[in-house]
Amino acid sequence: MQMISVLQSTEELLQQYDKYAAANTFPSEPKGIYDGARHIMNIKGKRIRPLLALHACDVFEGNIQKALGVAHAVEVFHNFTLVHDDIMDNASVRRGEKTVHEVYGNSVAILAGDVMLSLAYQYLADKNDDCLVDLIQVFNRTGVQVMEGQQWDVDFESRLDVTEQEYIEMIKYKTSVLIACSLKLGAIIAGANKEDQENIYQFGLNLGLAFQIKDDYLDTFGEAEKVGKRIGGDILNNKKTLLLITALSNANGKDKEELLTLLKEQDENKKIANTKTLFEKTGVKEYAEKKMQELFTTSLEYLAKVKGDEDRKKNLAIFAEKVYYREF
Repeated sequence: MQMISVLQSTEELLQQYDKYAAANTFPSEPKGIYDGARHIMNIKGKRIRPLLALHACDVFEGNIQKALGVAHAVEVFHNFTLVHDDIMDNASVRRGEKTVHEVYGNSVAILAGDVMLSLAYQYLADKNDDCLVDLIQVFNRTGVQVMEGQQWDVDFESRLDVTEQEYIEMIKYKTSVLIACSLKLGAIIAGANKEDQENIYQFGLNLGLAFQIKDDYLDTFGEAEKVGKRIGGDILNNKKTLLLITALSNANGKDKEELLTLLKEQDENKKIANTKTLFEKTGVKEYAEKKMQELFTTSLEYLAKVKGDEDRKKNLAIFAEKVYYREF
């Protein structure tokens, strides 16, 4: 007779995850590579992806203990991408602390990221021999998509003709697919059927799109103390976010000329302040807020289709709301 699992809150799931992560620390030697890996993991983020994996497993009343390795795998993988992204963006601060390459240098940071990627697969396999092939297939496909999304992000920096559709496709690969993957992995471990796996994946995909647009939004309109990094980093790097793409599309006459001039501006404070002013003048702020809300609403519609325990689905929806309405 199968025991029905106890309904668990986000806080209870987080406690279990943190306990697992603390028990699965990186080796001590070689010191450089693992010090770099520990550095990024010790700057704890929001742990959105591992919690989504655990919530998804819980929705289908699966064994949370079996899902802890997968939860850690997606968090380690996510942090690996941040280490390499920070090198590519020449970012000095991550979550309010110095980035790995700032502390240990580029060579160590690259190796630290590489070893984290390899270790992620080790965690993925923990206690999951019965469904490992399915887990690896989803995880591998997601990894490839994340790298493709990062390449598009880099390519877009030198283009002025990036469309909103191209941007959405880029952030889907760079950000959304890992959020969706986290949920699907949790569902696989719980034994959910293919239809439910797909619906919870689509829930995550749309939540991830709203999440990334919100991230871009906060990079420009957030507060540095809450966001944990300098405001305006995307503006300085001419990142083709929804904000800039919409501004380039909406601006006319002198506003368009000023915006194009600001892309080459060397005075960082002037570039950030004047670009933000133009964003507000051209209706970018309101449009981004509308787009985020549309995507978040769509995500909840997919969650409603999932045939899981309603109370557990409600817990997941509440967590998704916290992710969406965050100010950091």
